[in-house]
Amino acid sequence: MTVNMTKGQKISLSKADGGSLTAVRMGLGWKAAPRRGLFGSRTREIDLDASAVLFADKQPVDVVFFRHLTSDDGSVRHTGDNLVGGVGQGGDDESIIVDLSRVPVHVDQIIFTVNSFTGQTFAEVENAFCRLVDETNGQELARYTLTGGGSYTAQIMAKVQRGAAGWSMTAIGTPANGRTFQDLIPAILPAL
Repeated sequence: MTVNMTKGQKISLSKADGGSLTAVRMGLGWKAAPRRGLFGSRTREIDLDASAVLFADKQPVDVVFFRHLTSDDGSVRHTGDNLVGGVGQGGDDESIIVDLSRVPVHVDQIIFTVNSFTGQTFAEVENAFCRLVDETNGQELARYTLTGGGSYTAQIMAKVQRGAAGWSMTAIGTPANGRTFQDLIPAILPAL
């Protein structure tokens, strides 16, 4: 059963049977909003990019994004860059797979971000979401829908955090501005 998350909501990533998830996929989907013009409505391609920044004790130690598709230790993998969005017809346009069992013990948080590499704002995007899927069986666990559009070019979407009871996910949903994950680091730090 999917949990439709709200900003700030946290869910445990333990399974109902008491076990824990071993691999999850953070999927990102979006579509360009139609723009009305003199000759009807048209859409412009939007290039959003999903990134995962790995933190150890509030310090970034690795990143996975369209120019670095696999973390140095191999535990986090980006499935590839999508330059237009909307091709999934409601499915994922970009995905990042995290093998939780292989994430190094010093990594305690993974922050997922989305940014407009080409600089378009979220006012030009519709139906944008991120979702967490159990990679072992394809079951959607949680979904966070971006709402409100806005004049910003990025969003700090969610985090997966290691704690004493295992991994949990928190929907963050903080708007930011930046074309790449590097631009977003100052906006990420308060979410740690």
